[in-house]
Amino acid sequence: MKISDVHAYLLAIPISEKEFPAPWRWGGFNQVIVEIRTDEGVTGYGEAFGYGVPDATVTVINRVLKALLVGADPACISSLQDQMYRQTHLFGRYGITTFAISGVDIALWDIAGKCAGLPMHRLLGSTGLITIPAYASLTRYGDVAQLKNVALHAKQSGYRMIKLHQLDVENVETVRKAVGEEVRLALDVNCAWTPEKALEMANRLIPFSLEWLEEPIWPPEDFQSLARLGLLSGIRIATGENACTVYQFKEMLEAGAASYIQPSVVKVGGVSEWRKVAAIAEAYNVRVAPHSAYFGPGLLATAHLIASCPHAQPLEHLYLNLEASIFKEPLKFEDGYFHMPEGPGLGLEIDPGVLERYGVSS
Repeated sequence: MKISDVHAYLLAIPISEKEFPAPWRWGGFNQVIVEIRTDEGVTGYGEAFGYGVPDATVTVINRVLKALLVGADPACISSLQDQMYRQTHLFGRYGITTFAISGVDIALWDIAGKCAGLPMHRLLGSTGLITIPAYASLTRYGDVAQLKNVALHAKQSGYRMIKLHQLDVENVETVRKAVGEEVRLALDVNCAWTPEKALEMANRLIPFSLEWLEEPIWPPEDFQSLARLGLLSGIRIATGENACTVYQFKEMLEAGAASYIQPSVVKVGGVSEWRKVAAIAEAYNVRVAPHSAYFGPGLLATAHLIASCPHAQPLEHLYLNLEASIFKEPLKFEDGYFHMPEGPGLGLEIDPGVLERYGVSS
């Protein structure tokens, strides 16, 4: 079997606000979908990170990686990943090039699962889970009433954990009072604070029993300050959604920077690199709480990885609705759990009509 074509689609699917509002800073919800075709008719799909810079990621896939991949055996995933890293390091080891490699790697694993006739998690070594605990990851709200209503909507939908993206203590307090103590709360501030400000805020947040405080410090690679924050405040730190490759995570873990690390399969280097990160996290006795604010192959790949990794949970569910799904069957979130698809590879079929209807030129 040989790779006959590689193509990245850039989609912009509108967010539906029929049930509840969901502010989104980038407008239409961009998805970079990678399609790898083979000469034997097996097609694999992946997803590369695309918020804010989707055109750049698409360009790397279509103009750089495609030339390396066409004619190669898709089963040689480790070799192909190594070649992609080596041939793109001139443009930077992290960021857009690694996002592009991530999408290709996921698609190659999708092909592997389809050739084996197995869902990806069984190919990787399943834990036996067929339902994955999930949490509702809310967007950032400027209106406190909207925030409270959406948090209650998530609780009433069965979610036992909610993650906020607010930057103030008052909003966290409002949600804690609204949903009660039985719902676990996490807070992601997207690297908003200095180390000094982060310590002040962490101490003010202690009464609300956060599951974790996520990416509290700028810059995110200041692992020493993250470790110090966790030690001084006693609060659990989560970080790593923007880290690429196992090497950045190794530095993070050696510094004792986090109680939870958060590799994102569409950024870190795909399924192959995510598994390396999970293995090293196990050696440091640190849990994996994957970043997965996606609705395509990236989300499915994350679910399969969780289902094959005993120390990885829960699954992040970005709490908004899109106008359309790229899958022929809907993603199945029920009562705070994600139900694993059991089809081969990623498990769900892509809808070509959606790729065509919501595609934008790049």
